[in-house]
Amino acid sequence: MKRSYSEITPYIAQLAQSSVERNAIVPDMYDEYHVYRGLRDRRGRGVVTGLTEISTVNAQRLGEDGALHPIPGELFYRGYNIKDLVAGFRRDNRFGFEEIIYLLLFSELPDEGELFRFRRELSNCRSLPTSFVRDMILKAPGRDMMNILSRCVLALYAYDENPDDISVANVLRQSLQLISVFPMLAVYSYQSYQHYHQDKSLFIHLPRPEYSTAENLLHLLREDSRFTPLEAKILDLALVLHAEHGGGNNSTFTTHVVTSSGTDTYSSVAAALGSLKGPRHGGANIKVVRMFDDMKATIDTSDDAQIRDYLARLLDKNAFDRAGLIYGMGHAVYSLSDPRSEVLKEYAKQLAEEKGYQEEYALYDKVAQLAPEMIGEKRKVFKGVSPNVDFYSGLIYRMLELPCELFTPLFAVARIAGWSAHRIEEIQNAGKIIRPAYISVKENREYIPLAERLVE
Repeated sequence: MKRSYSEITPYIAQLAQSSVERNAIVPDMYDEYHVYRGLRDRRGRGVVTGLTEISTVNAQRLGEDGALHPIPGELFYRGYNIKDLVAGFRRDNRFGFEEIIYLLLFSELPDEGELFRFRRELSNCRSLPTSFVRDMILKAPGRDMMNILSRCVLALYAYDENPDDISVANVLRQSLQLISVFPMLAVYSYQSYQHYHQDKSLFIHLPRPEYSTAENLLHLLREDSRFTPLEAKILDLALVLHAEHGGGNNSTFTTHVVTSSGTDTYSSVAAALGSLKGPRHGGANIKVVRMFDDMKATIDTSDDAQIRDYLARLLDKNAFDRAGLIYGMGHAVYSLSDPRSEVLKEYAKQLAEEKGYQEEYALYDKVAQLAPEMIGEKRKVFKGVSPNVDFYSGLIYRMLELPCELFTPLFAVARIAGWSAHRIEEIQNAGKIIRPAYISVKENREYIPLAERLVE
């Protein structure tokens, strides 16, 4: 009998239940064998697995007493404080993402001539092979933009006349091409989904060479191609703040692991995309927006007491998705503050005033004040809790009228700059395949011939 491709038959369900029951690894065993679960120690700090010059995340400082003390979060790109970088291009009233790409890849800030030439190179790379959009996107529309993005990246391997050369020059060439076309791949995938799965009109804009990455994103996405200067500048800022975050985040670590095997750039980027797709990594800002939608639909958000009660129910697994989380609050490293969130908050307020979202912004601000207190009351935490970058980025994307389906792909549009820098760093400096060790906790057993095995 022919069955549905996605059907879980009773036999498969039985096998799955049997697999769960036979799993002998329980949480206490990680302590017994002195293994850091998830590569984190008991205080949630990451276990050191490598060296990098690309970025630094600071949340603690060694005091005179010899102990580590929490400090306001700091993020450095190639040694430059992210707040100083943002202040620099904001002061000049210019876009910053392309400058950040240059800095991450080449370790130095460009002068005016270098930046002009680099932007022109990115613009020249911003084109796809003939018929690629038709054959790879429009003829095979999908419902998940991240999967389509991964498929497109792997397909580009076939169009590359020198795909497997992992010399720095060739990998840099491939990286610049991928960085340039990621906005097109993401938006065209969404347009295809809208047309073939949502019965909306199909339109495909070509990128404009004079536009920045942020400007082209809004131009490609909107049917009338119109956007305000503030919209473009804030989207540019979001790209800057998502471009890199140390080698320890899951997708960047994936990039290092896969690159260390000697594989091609397209396979490495596709693996990183698979990591970023996970809701524990790249999908958190979607959860933030949907959590606030649920809040507005179920309580009076002008009443602080009702907001507190809703947050308490979230933590008690009695509201929204019942996961016990206040999405957008807390971070694996930052405690007192996330510098990216602090920067986004300031500009989110400006955008809210331009777009008429003052009430929405006020609600986010109220939750940002109440949530750390509620988490402190309900949870035993070793460090402070503050809004993370996802808290305000979700609000900003909502105010920019960006569809939720593009939230995580936009993260990828920014983060491929960091992935590229880390891939090149791994090629230049490592030379050994990353091979972590695991401890086997299964006892050796004697083989039993098939005829002698008893069914329980």
